[in-house]
Amino acid sequence: MNRFRTNLRARFTAAAGSLAGGLAVLAGGCAAPVDAPPAAPPALTAPEGAPACGAALPGLNRLGASVQAQIQERRAAVTGAGDGAAAADAPGARGALGMMLMAASLPEAAETCFREAAALAPDDPRWLYYLGHLRREAGDLSAAAALLDAFLRLRPDDVAALVWLGEVRLAQDRPVSARPLFEQALALRPASLSARYGLGRAALQAEDYRRAVDLLEEILARDPSASAAHYPLGMAYRALGDEPRAAAHLRRRRGAALRPADPLMAEVDALLESARAYEARGNEALDREEWSAAADLFRRGLELDPDNPALRHRLGTARYVMGDVEGAMAEFERLIRESPDFPAVHYSVGVLLQGAGRHRDAIERFETALRYQPTDGEVRLRLALSQRRAGDPDAALEQYRAVLRMDPGVIDARFGAAMSLVQLRRYRETRDRLVDGTESFPGASIFPHALARLLAAAPDAAVRDGPPAMRLVERLAQADRTIDLGETMAMALAELGRYGEAAGVQRDLIAAAGAGGMRDAVPRLTANLRLYERGRPSLTPWPDDAIP
Repeated sequence: MNRFRTNLRARFTAAAGSLAGGLAVLAGGCAAPVDAPPAAPPALTAPEGAPACGAALPGLNRLGASVQAQIQERRAAVTGAGDGAAAADAPGARGALGMMLMAASLPEAAETCFREAAALAPDDPRWLYYLGHLRREAGDLSAAAALLDAFLRLRPDDVAALVWLGEVRLAQDRPVSARPLFEQALALRPASLSARYGLGRAALQAEDYRRAVDLLEEILARDPSASAAHYPLGMAYRALGDEPRAAAHLRRRRGAALRPADPLMAEVDALLESARAYEARGNEALDREEWSAAADLFRRGLELDPDNPALRHRLGTARYVMGDVEGAMAEFERLIRESPDFPAVHYSVGVLLQGAGRHRDAIERFETALRYQPTDGEVRLRLALSQRRAGDPDAALEQYRAVLRMDPGVIDARFGAAMSLVQLRRYRETRDRLVDGTESFPGASIFPHALARLLAAAPDAAVRDGPPAMRLVERLAQADRTIDLGETMAMALAELGRYGEAAGVQRDLIAAAGAGGMRDAVPRLTANLRLYERGRPSLTPWPDDAIP
């Protein structure tokens, strides 16, 4: 006790917390057996009545003049391919036009050309590969898998295709099918971070958490800037019950993935100064945390394709991480006006509004995002937080319950539900939830700390219990000393009737808060000091505006 007070001023410092948003999906599920029969070969004929390659190019007029000229030149090679040498290279001409249309973000027209090229030249796997990427980007995972599988039958040692097919299998919740693909890629290219990243996430989906940790830690050991590995690594540590390490990695998560070196896609990106090329380069700059360069690249992409919602959203994201919140909001609001069905923008605007304390406006955005992404737990957690801050803990509790139905191990949902019960003055239920959290997640200090404060200062006399509150605080103080924990200790001392010691700790807290720049906390700390000086305990574990 004396040691705690002696070190208080020296060791308590102001801390500012930050909440980084992002959305990463790591869904689990039943996996298909690894030896499942391959999908049927994809049909390469266009639907009846569909225009031929180059016959219809909707959207061409919105591209820059130089891009239009390049496309028209390739188009002429297709429409003029009728006799002689031109006819002999008809597949190549169609494929080349498809590549340029793909680079120009005209996927439907590109797909028509690739299908014709593949049908005319079935031994040339390139067109299957590009078709597979177009189907993957369109969300047609079954077709993407069939096309990439067909490509690999012709080029079984193509590392990029192995990784991309593995990614499709993960997106289909088939980690057992994904694993040998990543293993083969890693055997062919042992230094591949993207193959190791896929293999680690396959282990995570298959609930082989220790293997996931080993693989993902190796990525960061090889390349500490590979920030995409932090999120799945944090989730693996959380599943193993190591909450401190989980929290450390989850704080550093980023949305970008580790992509394989991909010579075929590099050919597409290098064809012209296209929106697609600028988006790819901008994403690479984001991965390197070169925010300003990324923003410039996204702007140049938007000059070529001003209606591209993904580019607009990326630009807003880059401006946000640069600290230009106003500029980010302007990009997101424009995107909502132009592409209201783009789900990610509603979440992003909600995050900005939440950070500005505009919780009712944030609720509207998160609810809109949920209509598009009802199984996104991160959106529900954000929505619940704003509902709590807006004074609707009942609604927040429903969101936390929904998250826990999807994944009972989400600590933020468990703790948020407990704090919702505090707002509802249901202290006995709060106590029970915090006890359960303390037992279920022994590495997560938020549960025993909140439990100690509740036992020390709950308005319900049947919940208050000073001795176990003090034991919890003393145990926590061995590892971490903060002003919040000191405040809890003073509450526990007062509940035990040791008012002089409680007042002494509280005075030290007030001095530390003032010296550390936490002046907003001083009025609250002073109010409790006055109670202790009058020989009265605190019966307010958290003020209404300070519930975690």
